[in-house]
Amino acid sequence: MFNNFINIFKIKELRNRILFTIFILVIFRIGAQIPVPGVNFEALSRFIESQKQQSSGGNPLFEYFNFFAGGAFNRISIFSLGIMPYITTSIIMQLLLMVFPTLKRMSEEEGGRRKINQFTRIGTVVVCLLQSFMVINQINNFNSPSLRIIAFENNLWLFYFSTIIITTTGTMILMWLGEKITENGIGNGISLIIFAGIVARVPDALFELINKVKDKSLELPIVLLIMGVYCFIIALVIYEQQGQRKIPVNYAKRVIGRKVYGSPSTYLPLKINPSGVIPIIFANAVLVFPQSLTQLNTKWEFLNAIGRALHPDRALYLVLYAALIIAFSYFYTQVQFNPIEIAKNIREHGGSVPGIPINKLEEYIAKVLNRIVLPGSIFLSFIAIIPTIIIRLIPNFPVSFAYLLGGTSLIIIVGVDLDTMSQIESHLKMHYRDGLTKKGKIRSRNF
Repeated sequence: MFNNFINIFKIKELRNRILFTIFILVIFRIGAQIPVPGVNFEALSRFIESQKQQSSGGNPLFEYFNFFAGGAFNRISIFSLGIMPYITTSIIMQLLLMVFPTLKRMSEEEGGRRKINQFTRIGTVVVCLLQSFMVINQINNFNSPSLRIIAFENNLWLFYFSTIIITTTGTMILMWLGEKITENGIGNGISLIIFAGIVARVPDALFELINKVKDKSLELPIVLLIMGVYCFIIALVIYEQQGQRKIPVNYAKRVIGRKVYGSPSTYLPLKINPSGVIPIIFANAVLVFPQSLTQLNTKWEFLNAIGRALHPDRALYLVLYAALIIAFSYFYTQVQFNPIEIAKNIREHGGSVPGIPINKLEEYIAKVLNRIVLPGSIFLSFIAIIPTIIIRLIPNFPVSFAYLLGGTSLIIIVGVDLDTMSQIESHLKMHYRDGLTKKGKIRSRNF
């Protein structure tokens, strides 16, 4: 294993790709520390701390943005919006391609994919403008004579305009950096940027956990037990990410010229969790809005009641969160993996599934998908609510570390790590006999 890691740096192309990826990620982390002008950071820190003391997890809207920005949102840096607006727009565009046949035909035409990418970038700019305005407006609502978060009170319009432009530009720069990693680096650049943002929060979370143990707020055996459970959960996530249902497919013999080609036997791989982390992101996006209603101090009491009822520490939130994840898992899987199109491609290439009539192929594939998506989505829901369960069972457990033990962060970390190892292994096998692992095979997954 150690020799295989040494071989990574013996291959010039692979070495250059890894160093380029590290260089881009360093730029991302430096940009996450550069603040926008006009913010009183001492007052902002007091405000964020007061939000955490008022409720476990703090302001839901702020925590949602801060999670995907790798902590940059707490400092209102130039990368404070992170790459999430682009992810959201890309997901919406994928759904629109499946819903509207005109867009789908456009994407299949020559140069159509480039037009779809342009639409996605334009949509990202619109989402960035809306999100930045919403966040700044909420910060302004909490601005008071005793807590002056915004330093430019006399020129408030200038602060709005400059911050919106700067943060929107920061997201577009992150998009460009992600594309450069994809072209010249290792793996999916967008996923690696999110991965780097999550991993950057680990040292602070560990430091907070150690302080809790030192001041006797947490017992060391409880922490060790949770860490053991954490390792077990990681193993389960890896097993789930790598799990596949293989449907055997046989192809008929073909005569090309004077040669008769044999009938190759292959299989159709269907992942246990085909939608990846997308359902969790969708569920978060749906529930974060009512959670933030309690922070707006609106005059409509029923809106405040809805926001309080859907706070992350309530049982109703957990039930809806799990239900939405399961629903989005089925929806996205049906949209992304259309059984009719899969069966059509198999038939067009002269393929068949043993024991299944050709006219029942769509029904069979749909039946298999429904069977494997249900346990996969239930497992995904369980992983998503682990942080909340830990916080409820152990009140003094650090919230920042609890959110690293499950949910979106754990799935992203494991998934991106598997993808990166798969990319490195493919490069190694082009030059050496063995990859990173001597046994088994690392399969990449779509994120």
